Amino acid sequence: MRLLAGTKFDRPPRCERCDQLEVECTCPPPEPVRVPPQKQTAKLAVEKRKHGRVVTVVRGLKPDETDLVALLTQLKNACGAGGAVQDDCLEVQGTHLERIQQLLAKLGYKVKA
Repeated sequence: MRLLAGTKFDRPPRCERCDQLEVECTCPPPEPVRVPPQKQTAKLAVEKRKHGRVVTVVRGLKPDETDLVALLTQLKNACGAGGAVQDDCLEVQGTHLERIQQLLAKLGYKVKA
């Protein structure tokens, strides 16, 4: 006899919504929990990188509670520049501090420059 035989830990995991085995479950994944922009503070800075490149950086947003990729896409489109998500912060190429500050405030984020 196995150590956990007959206990709830011995049984294969089941879906909480449809009560089927998780392998056979066809339920859509749950929506991620997002924090509204009004409860987050974005910290903006302009940094100089190697070879004289200038980058506007947005920090302070929690990556698991915010859709950073969608927010970065909005910022890049508004500024007409490239950018990337690096180490839980958004980087937009160029000096766009005022433009990004206005856009984030318009979206509802608290902004500190």
